[in-house]
Amino acid sequence: MPYYLFKISARDKLDLVKNLELLQVFDAFKTAKDEAKKRRAEQPLDGVTYKVMFAESQLDAEEKLLEKRDKPVLMEHER
Repeated sequence: MPYYLFKISARDKLDLVKNLELLQVFDAFKTAKDEAKKRRAEQPLDGVTYKVMFAESQLDAEEKLLEKRDKPVLMEHER
């Protein structure tokens, strides 16, 4: 399965709607990770995020990125 590098930007500060832009597809994680790190270093922090997703298809990767996930519950001993 390939690794997909996405540029994620939000239209508003609430992150209700995310814009996904597929930048590249990689066969190896290391090259995908290195490219994401390079782009993060070049880009000023203005609401843009770069993510690497491992998925069967581009559609599967996009669905995983758009999934709303609950924040993990911290137990007392983890604080």
